[in-house]
Amino acid sequence: MKKLSLTLLALAAAAVAPAVQAQAAGDLVARARLVYLDPANKDDIAGLDVTVNSKVIPEVDFTYYVTPNFAAELILTYPQKHNVKANGTKVGTLKHLPPVLTAQYHFTGMGAFKPYLGAGINYTRFMSVDLPTGLEIEKNSFGLALQAGMDFALDKQLSLNVDIKKAMIRTDLSAGGTNLGTIKVDPLLVGVGVGYKF
Repeated sequence: MKKLSLTLLALAAAAVAPAVQAQAAGDLVARARLVYLDPANKDDIAGLDVTVNSKVIPEVDFTYYVTPNFAAELILTYPQKHNVKANGTKVGTLKHLPPVLTAQYHFTGMGAFKPYLGAGINYTRFMSVDLPTGLEIEKNSFGLALQAGMDFALDKQLSLNVDIKKAMIRTDLSAGGTNLGTIKVDPLLVGVGVGYKF
């Protein structure tokens, strides 16, 4: 009976294996995620505690596999609007567009579970900035982005995804041309979604 059970288990594993095979060079995976954006909200501006609000945002990404282990991922969303507060009081709003490009290492040999690590660059463009008269921010930000995540293959094409990123997003605040200090948004982004391999 034990041998029969082991044989059936082996046959079941063999039947499932093709459905969860590792990605191959040239594969393209598109994902859609819901992401919770949680800003660090740190600054070095004397007398002001400048913050932007947390929120849930949609996100899409495209991952191209150079090899089964190495891939490049482009992460996109549409411009996100945030409230800006100083010492807890709303003083304005702004939008930011934060595309991220990462290089990833995907671990293989774990069946349907496919964890990965990534590192790359974040470019953020601030726009539609509405702050009190005389206050301005630097409109462009470049920073490091770190990433860890996991795909769980449902079949040869569909997968579930969990992804965590830390992005460096910073901008200088000035008044009348005088630099007051740096606003460090530096959000943690926690996302869940689905992927499809083309």
